[in-house]
Amino acid sequence: MRASSSDPSRLDVVAFAKAAGHLSGTTDLAGLTRLTENTLSPSDGFPAAIDWSLEGLCTERAGREPEVRLHLVARCTLWLQCQRCLQPLAQPLQVDGLFRFVAGDEEAARLDDESEHEDVLPLPRALKLDDLIEDELILALPIIPRHDTCPQPLVFVGDAIADDTPAAIEPAPHPFAALARLKTGESPR
Repeated sequence: MRASSSDPSRLDVVAFAKAAGHLSGTTDLAGLTRLTENTLSPSDGFPAAIDWSLEGLCTERAGREPEVRLHLVARCTLWLQCQRCLQPLAQPLQVDGLFRFVAGDEEAARLDDESEHEDVLPLPRALKLDDLIEDELILALPIIPRHDTCPQPLVFVGDAIADDTPAAIEPAPHPFAALARLKTGESPR
């Protein structure tokens, strides 16, 4: 089966770029298990989908192979766990990437090291667009997801996390408070 220049599951990158192709669509997050393996369930108000668009670009060069590029824009919202308060966090993600495709892994690695404005990838026989979108969104995930201001900070009592509100929890006594009272002649309680 030959890759189609307009099929996002088997994209012929060169034909798509030479035709200055344009695709857009929505991809269900449920099918992207690497991206969603550490996320929480979607909540009301945020669709469990990725909106994306793809544009093919080709620059002809005299006496040389044309430069083939794809411009990908993708956005979604994932539910992550805030690492500060452990509450759900709606994390918007957006990718706006330019990808140049060249023949061979060595050439791609060499040019990618030199390029600051685009990622250089080896040209595949057929590109699975969902894989590219998933890879780029994984790279866009925050290293430590957290709210700017947590809705309810965690309160620790001893070695456990308290389930009550901060106002309802009495602070633990200082471990040396009893010794200080003995030193001043008070009863240790």
